[in-house]
Formats: sequence, C-alpha cells, structure tokens
Amino acid sequence: MLTTRIERRLLIVEDDAAFARTLVRSFERRGYQVRHLAGEEGMAALLAEFAPTHAVVDLKLAGGASGLSSVKRLHDADPSMVIVVLTGYASIATAVEAIKLGARHYLAKPSNTDDIEAAFQRAAGDADVELTARTTSIKTLEWEHIHEALAASDFNISEAARRLGLHRRTLARKLEKRRVK
Repeated sequence: MLTTRIERRLLIVEDDAAFARTLVRSFERRGYQVRHLAGEEGMAALLAEFAPTHAVVDLKLAGGASGLSSVKRLHDADPSMVIVVLTGYASIATAVEAIKLGARHYLAKPSNTDDIEAAFQRAAGDADVELTARTTSIKTLEWEHIHEALAASDFNISEAARRLGLHRRTLARKLEKRRVK
C-alpha cells in the first residue's frame, strides 16, 4: 500500500541566529524541509526555488525592520501559505495587522516548536475562548498605544515618537523598560 506523504516546507524569518538554529533543527526532526532568512534580503530568490508551505516570521527584525512586511510579501507570493508571527513585543495593534496581512496566528515569545506547530494546525478561531473580567490597566493601554504608533511607522522609533508627541529618547526608554528577553 502506498501512502502519500505531504511535503511540508518551512521558511523561518528570524534575526536571532541561535533561536533560528534551534527552530530549524526542531522542525527538521519533525519532517519539515526548512530554510532560514535573517530578514527580507534574499527572500525573492528563496521563494522562487523553495516555495514554502509554512512560515514563522519574527515581528521585529534586525535594524528595527518590521516582520509585517515579510508577512505581506509571503502572503502575496502564496495566499495558502500558513504563516505564524512570533514576537517578544506583543501588542493588539501588531496582532491585528499581522492577521490582516495574511498571518494565521500571532504568538508571543517564549513559544516553542509545539506551540508553533499547534498554531499551524488551527485554521479556525475558537469562539469558546475564555473572556477575562480583568480591566485593562493604564500602563497596558499606554503600551498598546505605543505599539500602534510603532506599527503605523514601520517600527521607526523617531517617527513613532513624533506621532506620539514624545522625544525619541523618552520613547526608547519606555520601550527598554518593558523589553521582553
């Protein structure tokens, strides 16, 4: 009896080389063919020869580049590609934009291979997700507002600070305080 094996090709767009290596090895052990890019450079050539079925994209790439443009580019190349955005800078604004641009899911770091693969499998939303009765704090609202401005300015700190009416260094300090490692 012949069984057809579904070929799963994964592209990881992640600028943290150590984390990317870990993901590559882990997904290869699970039967994926994996390629890694640190950013958008070389993406056109890779898409032409590799044609990924799945992608994991870091939201914030080296040099302050936004992974959202990678999500858009990947979705434009193949609307059926399953894209998961991974970030240490989670916010409602960037989650909404990632989904609008074609990502299937948006996961906050730390996330592991099991979390990512589960996100690949979940095609539909969950109407039974538990709602919280906790109100949103002022600090959380400020954080969300900052990230809306960052997303709107393609993660350009100077432009986001201008839009928020803050000095660039003040915004940088606020971002550093809430940094996720």
